[in-house]
Amino acid sequence: MGTRSRIGIELSDDSILSVYHHWDGYPEWLGRILNTHYNSKDKVSELIDGGDMSVCWSMDGPRYYSQRGEDCPPRLDNDLCEYLLPDNSEEFAYVFRNDKWVCYDMHLFDYRKLPEVVPIPKGALMD
Repeated sequence: MGTRSRIGIELSDDSILSVYHHWDGYPEWLGRILNTHYNSKDKVSELIDGGDMSVCWSMDGPRYYSQRGEDCPPRLDNDLCEYLLPDNSEEFAYVFRNDKWVCYDMHLFDYRKLPEVVPIPKGALMD
């Protein structure tokens, strides 16, 4: 299912470098994958360096749009507020900050609600 999301990392100047992630962006899947397999600054940086993607975890590794010839580099936002602007089209936004993942429900389909932190379920989904 195409649950659109954004995966970001907070940099030392509080800016957010991020990429688009197309499939299964809900916390019960993507959140658990990020917690399990992308749980260090180096791993997150490497994932984001590849640019926008269909999926970050598959038998063959991440499936980046660049692998099919598209130019979709990471996006840089000045701060968390800019990263979470409501005009983005993702349903969930993830930020790796202070050595842990934070997930925001963007309430894409309810413009009256602001983004809010939602829990990421504990435990590995798959190895």
